[in-house]
Amino acid sequence: MASSISAAAASEPEHSTKEREEEENATATRAADDEDTGAQVAPIVKLEEVAVTTGEEDEDAILDLKSKLYRFDKEGNQWKERGVGTVKLLKHKESAKVRLVFRQSKTLKICANHLVLPTINLQEHHGNDKSCLWHAADFADGELKDELFCIRFPSVENCKTFKETVEEVAENQGKKAESKDAADAAGLIEKLSVEDSKKEEKEKEEAPVAAEEVSETRDDKAKAEEEKKDEPASST
Repeated sequence: MASSISAAAASEPEHSTKEREEEENATATRAADDEDTGAQVAPIVKLEEVAVTTGEEDEDAILDLKSKLYRFDKEGNQWKERGVGTVKLLKHKESAKVRLVFRQSKTLKICANHLVLPTINLQEHHGNDKSCLWHAADFADGELKDELFCIRFPSVENCKTFKETVEEVAENQGKKAESKDAADAAGLIEKLSVEDSKKEEKEKEEAPVAAEEVSETRDDKAKAEEEKKDEPASST
């Protein structure tokens, strides 16, 4: 009995005459539908082209790789998949700031969106050389949240490329920040020097005026004393 059931399961099911006729009719219908008659049918509704903005128009992509993203759920104490899609590193054309953006492949939903800062630290996920993880202040949900991400790539090479590119960007951002701090400090020193010079010039300008005022005060006092001496003595 078991062998007969196994043989029946292995063999293809037989078709009845009615089923064969239905299949033949369906095949003929599909052939008729596929036949090109050459007739042109005008569209009932004309749709106008709509410009779609992604928010990435002012940025250049310096990295674009397919991957799968995970987020660590602190409450559940477990990793949760955020989506399968592409991770990009986008550099702003004016500010030169770089951000990491992950979008799902079909819905284009943003699952990660944060700046690549000099303090970012990527680590290889233990036991998997195709994955790495990092902390970031993420803005994907519309508010800043401290998240722990893990990303997995189809190959070790892609994971290595991602890690090296992020570390290079972080290092450049750190140098840029140091240069900016040095420039700000130099500008502050220069500003203070200019203010001190102006203060000294103002003091020099005010000094002769003050001396002249003192001299005039002394002259007025001496004149008053002389006039007092010239006054006739009052009679007793």
